[in-house]
Amino acid sequence: MGVKEFYIDGVMLIAAGDFNGAIGSFHKALEADSLFYMAHLGLSQALDKQGKVDEAITQARRAIEIAPEEPLAHASLSRLLQQKGLIPEAEEEMAESMRLQGET
Repeated sequence: MGVKEFYIDGVMLIAAGDFNGAIGSFHKALEADSLFYMAHLGLSQALDKQGKVDEAITQARRAIEIAPEEPLAHASLSRLLQQKGLIPEAEEEMAESMRLQGET
């Protein structure tokens, strides 16, 4: 399987509630291409589903490092920061997401 197939597999596993399996698939995607930002976002989501918010934040930040102009990455980080109670930082990330979408 290639990077996109591993990514799709991870998304399907999240939908099925198999978060450990999803994490494994996203790691395989990242082994194939460490700069595939969507795999970092998928991994972030799976980690969040397991309650590993700090690790999820790390993955969302990595996605932003790779694709700083991607609104979804900023929105994802915003949601995670909000869970941690980091409201000003969450608002900044959401504002950036909206700016990138041209909605501000």
